[in-house]
Parts: sequence; C-alpha cells; structure tokens
Amino acid sequence: MQISFSPEPPQYSGRDLVLTFPAVVDDTYVQCAITAEALEDHFGAASPREEDLIRAFDANRPAIERAARTLLGELGAKPVLLHSGYFRFYESQG
Repeated sequence: MQISFSPEPPQYSGRDLVLTFPAVVDDTYVQCAITAEALEDHFGAASPREEDLIRAFDANRPAIERAARTLLGELGAKPVLLHSGYFRFYESQG
C-alpha cells in the first residue's frame, strides 16, 4: 500500500473544530482530519482558533502524518479522523 501526503496547508473547519489534510492511498484521494482537541492536548495548540491550530499542525506535521499513515495502513483508503484519545493510545504504545 502506497500512502503519501500533499504538502498543501491544512484546511480549517470551524463548524467541526478540525483541520483537514489530504492523503493519497494507492492513487485514491482520502481526507484526513485532526481535532482541535488533539492539537491542543498533544501538539501545543494555544487555543482552538484557526491560526493556533495551523501553527501546531505545521510544527508537528511529521508526527501527525505518521499517525494518519498508521491508521490508513489499518483501514485502507477510508477517511481518517485523529482524536486526542488516539494519540494517548499511540503514545502509550511507543
């Protein structure tokens, strides 16, 4: 399974309080997202404001993409939503 991520900036959804970012799994576009809560709890976002979330995402993009890659590897080409609880579990396994 080939998984890659676009370098384009994440998109903010204030309605859902998430940042979305694209992945490509074996030539299939897949939307990934990370919650504001996960960015605050695990990646140092100062608030759920768009600029704070994007700053935390950019500073921690490799770790976030690594987590998304792990889930995509398990789920295949299905949308992924990274919650704070996933990172608590993910970190406890490392």
